[in-house]
Amino acid sequence: MIALISLYIVFMVWHPVPLAKAVGVSHIFIMMLGIDVILGPLLTFIIAKKDKKSLEFDLAVIVVLQLAAFIYGIYNIAISRPVYIAFDTFRFEVVQANNIPVESIEQASDPYNTLGWGKPKFVAVRPIDNIEQKNDRLFVELETDVAPSMQPNLYEPMADQWETINREGSDFNSLYKTNSKVSVDAITSKYPSAKAWPPLKAYEQDMVVLIDDNNIVDIVDLRPW
Repeated sequence: MIALISLYIVFMVWHPVPLAKAVGVSHIFIMMLGIDVILGPLLTFIIAKKDKKSLEFDLAVIVVLQLAAFIYGIYNIAISRPVYIAFDTFRFEVVQANNIPVESIEQASDPYNTLGWGKPKFVAVRPIDNIEQKNDRLFVELETDVAPSMQPNLYEPMADQWETINREGSDFNSLYKTNSKVSVDAITSKYPSAKAWPPLKAYEQDMVVLIDDNNIVDIVDLRPW
């Protein structure tokens, strides 16, 4: 039951398809389950002997180790869960919880001053107004490796930037250069309303965001470059 609940939270809430592949969480979860579902029972089978005086202690140790491995795995998945998908200049970026500095959260206005535990939310990074702001953001990123997309104090509603998002979106013909014809045709057939796509940058695998008339259609597993 615990495995099923964690499976739902990890892959349906924190990493809705295809974000699990985009951030590379699947192998961590599989390794965690492998320890609990395979290694634990295997060790139990090896040491389970009726006349063994330390059997109860040995079983207790195995249970504790399984629980510790499970908690450690879930903790690492939780702290690196995607919390925002932020549009910045020409692309979307998957922002994971452990990428966001605490001071940036403290400086952010509501509703960006907390990290949610549900599905990641679409936001936009405020455009640069002048050369001074551009230099400041560049300096912070070079100095701390924290991109503007990882700074909630720079966020604004995505609705404020649909003009830019629509302008930066590419047509589907360009996807044939980096994907098979079968893959692209399958996506365009499944999402006939989609009109363009901006790229999505992620930790493990970059993907594509489908858009249509100021609306996010879906995130799909195609290569943008």
